Order: sequence, then structure tokens, then C-alpha cells
Amino acid sequence: MPARIVLLVTSPRLPAGLLTAAAWDAVRRHPVLAGAESELTTAVRAAGAEVTVVDGRATQALLDAAAAHGAVVWLAGPAGDESLARELGLRLAREPGLAELELMYGSWDPPGARLLDAVAVMDRLASPGGDPWKRAQTHRSLAGFLIEECYEAYDAINAGDTDALREELGDVLLQVVLHARLAEELPEGERWTVDDVAGGLVDKMVRRNPHVFADTEAGTLEEIEANWERIKRAEKARDSVLDGIALSQPALALAAKILERAGRVGLAVPPPLAESQVDPEARLGASLLATVAAAREAGLDPEAALRRATLAYATAIRTAEHP
Repeated sequence: MPARIVLLVTSPRLPAGLLTAAAWDAVRRHPVLAGAESELTTAVRAAGAEVTVVDGRATQALLDAAAAHGAVVWLAGPAGDESLARELGLRLAREPGLAELELMYGSWDPPGARLLDAVAVMDRLASPGGDPWKRAQTHRSLAGFLIEECYEAYDAINAGDTDALREELGDVLLQVVLHARLAEELPEGERWTVDDVAGGLVDKMVRRNPHVFADTEAGTLEEIEANWERIKRAEKARDSVLDGIALSQPALALAAKILERAGRVGLAVPPPLAESQVDPEARLGASLLATVAAAREAGLDPEAALRRATLAYATAIRTAEHP
């Protein structure tokens, strides 16, 4: 049976000793080599296995150990030691009788593991010695960037460009982790972390979806939405049906949301009449509000409608610029 070299790759985002049964069997049965001391080498030694840290050329050391013992395990570093794997592969391709190369995964990244990397990188950037610009920011100074990044993601959705959407959502996520990192510097009693953000989100998702996480029967989409609203009202002590509306959103969208909320509870409050207004701006505002109300009655999105017309107009201007 030919000698065997096992490249043991593990996730650097999981506890070092969290290995599969096959990986533990390998490190206990065969000599173990590594390129440097690490949490993984410590965990393997604590389990009773011997680990030798190799100085210099690892390829020859692995070949010698495999020839002497029949099999050897290499504990790959956090980046996977691709250069070593490539060098070994080329050597064994030229001399196939020396040993067989086996790639073994001792642990895998869980879904969302790269979020941990995002948090770690942001911590480095916003800590002393990191990026001076990020360290100088506040929640208020970043507010405009958050809106801008959300609009760029919205543009990618409208364009049907999923690759651009992935990138733009990354920029939105950057804003989230930066705001959370800055919140760690708030005074005692006010500070919070990205774990508080994620924890609150998880609790909310579980609480507002009892048809998934509890014994509530899942009905129609309308019933699920109505149940969501009941749970939301029970969570938040609000004096008005309008509480919770984002007042900073564009005016057309804001008007549509206010009309929608009022209609949801059956409030028929007529909008102001344009002709009853004194100054021109108030008359224009009342006229626009009436238009939004008419759009809602027709089942149309006034914000999307105006955007569509404006973009078509922009296209006409570009055409006129270059006849």
C-alpha cells in the first residue's frame, strides 16, 4: 500500500478542537506535522497526539515522514496552505510512487462564517492604529452614506443586476458593521455591539413568525401578515397608527405610507383641498397629496411611477444632447 500524506484543512472560524471523528482518528494514528504553532496544534496535543513543527521545507519533511511511517498528517494553516498543496501535487505528479496525497476536511465554515471576518476586519479598521477616517465618524456623519448605499442596492434590484446587488448589499453591510463598531465606543449604559443587533433581529424573527417557530397554524399570506401586525402592535406601545413610519423617506413614498396606514384601520380623513390653500407651495403640496391618494386607490405606486417618468425624461434629455 503506498504511503499517504493527509492535508488536514480546518475552519479558522470554529473552535480549534472541533474536528470530525475521521480527523481525530487520523491525528491519533499517524505522525502530525505543522508549519507553525497554533490553537489547533495546542488542541491536538491536548488530545494526546504529538505534533512536530517543521522549520524549512515542509514538502521533503512530509515525504520522509510518509516513507518512514506509512502515513503522515499535515495541519494546514488558517489560509489552507495552498502553496504547499500545489508543490506537493507537482512533486507527486512527477514521482507518483512516492506517496498519495489526500485532502481531508476536519471542519467546515458554517453558513455566515464570512460575517465574522467582516466584523473582525471592521474592528481592526476602527481600532487605534486602523483607518483614521472610520475612527473619526459618528452615527450622524454616516447617515447619508447609509441612505446612499440603500439607494444603490435599490437601483441594482430595478436593473435586475444580481451581481451588482450582491456588491451593493456588501456596502450596506459595511454600514451596519461600522455603526455597530462605533456604538461600542458610546458611554457606559448606551453602548451596544453587532451581536446585540443580530440578537435583536433573531429574537424578532422568531417572535413574529409563530407559524414557523411555534404551534400557530400557517394560513394564507393575508392571515400571516395580519398576525405579524398583531404581534408588532403588542410589542410596541404606540399612540397612533402612524407611529413607526420613517419620516425621512421621499415625500411621495411618505404620503403613500401614511395613506396606507390610515386605510388599514379604516380612517377616512380627506386630504386638504388644493383650492383652499393660501400660498402656492401649500396648494402644490395638497394637489400632489391628492394625486398620491388617487394612485393608491388605483393600486399604483406613486414613487415608482414618478421615478419611471423621470428616468424616461432623462433618457430624452440624453438623446437631445447627442442627436
